[in-house]
Amino acid sequence: MTPTAVASTLALAGALLASAVPRLAHADPALEWNLHGITAAVAANQAPTVSSRTMALMHAALFDARNAIERRYTAYTYSGEVPAGASADAAAAAAAHAVLLQLIPTLKEGHDRQLAQSLIAVADGPGKAVGIAFGASVGQALMRQRTDDGFGAPNAYRAPTAPGVYVPTALPVGGDLAGSRPLVLERANQFRPGPPPELTGPTWMQALDETKAIGGRASTTRTAEQTEVARFWIVTGAPANNPVIRAAVIAKGLKGIEAARTFALAHLAAYDALVAVFDAKYAYNFWRPVTAVRASAKTPADAAWMPLVDAPMHPEYPCAHCINAAAVSTVLQALLGEPGTLAMTSPTLPGVERRWTRLADYSAEVSNARIWSGVHYRFSTEVGARMGRAVGEFIVGKVMRPT
Repeated sequence: MTPTAVASTLALAGALLASAVPRLAHADPALEWNLHGITAAVAANQAPTVSSRTMALMHAALFDARNAIERRYTAYTYSGEVPAGASADAAAAAAAHAVLLQLIPTLKEGHDRQLAQSLIAVADGPGKAVGIAFGASVGQALMRQRTDDGFGAPNAYRAPTAPGVYVPTALPVGGDLAGSRPLVLERANQFRPGPPPELTGPTWMQALDETKAIGGRASTTRTAEQTEVARFWIVTGAPANNPVIRAAVIAKGLKGIEAARTFALAHLAAYDALVAVFDAKYAYNFWRPVTAVRASAKTPADAAWMPLVDAPMHPEYPCAHCINAAAVSTVLQALLGEPGTLAMTSPTLPGVERRWTRLADYSAEVSNARIWSGVHYRFSTEVGARMGRAVGEFIVGKVMRPT
């Protein structure tokens, strides 16, 4: 990609995200690279799981580089030597830069420009040069540790079928996460829930009826606001949670190591929540409402039932959006308390802003949105949210602890 093309792509992505991801003048490295990282992930058209991993690794490296110099918290992974006099700001920026160079190499020119911009505020001298070299080494070391973590493994999913019987040939996504190594969790199935409810019991029947009635494309019971919320939360991956994380960091006025730690823990939780939920999804391989409603159709309308939002291409149980929002809100609550009114916009419903005064309300809205969308059942959203809280609590208690 030419420098001109890179600049144009990043400019377009930045314009699309400007209202959802607030900019700050003269922000510190964590805030600057958070904005650059999410803009680059969008510009590179990264899939939801990929963008989540990109943001988690970038922020983890940025934190480790800064924290190794300031020694305020336990490390994420870095345990090497720290050169004397290294600038923490220079090291943080260089670490983020090193990670993005490996994860989104096609946008190298943009990454280089962002690094140069970040370093303007760092005084020239030995500390700056040493900090740049040290930060780059921290980022490169972290990427070496993730070389064989199973992310991006070949898709070996086999749809249940019988010889000669057609099944849809588009392969579902996210199967590589089910067998991958998490970033903080001990294993992918650490918080695997029990199975979905029996198809003969009241829990299942009530959930199916609810989603069928309110989540159908032709629903007469869904309100205008519910439809708006459902379409708002079509956005997935890092673009779905980074605006909330960033808004909380800005609302609390965090800078330096505190901003770096908050971004890192929240994005680590968001990614590992996806690892955990895809482990469960592929363990149970549970059907989506569009399949269940049509399979149990009693009327022509049921036989042609469609959800308001096209169902994601992976098994239904548990809810991935729900685990993501709950994990992020749990981390933010633990670190910041209630950060105040948070707001974001969505690329899937331009011109609409959603606001919350409590983190629990944000998480609950995401869960409800997936039912109103017609792509999940009530029990799946509840299980996903419980998993997310468990993931968030574990990660806050495991890494980046006060020393």
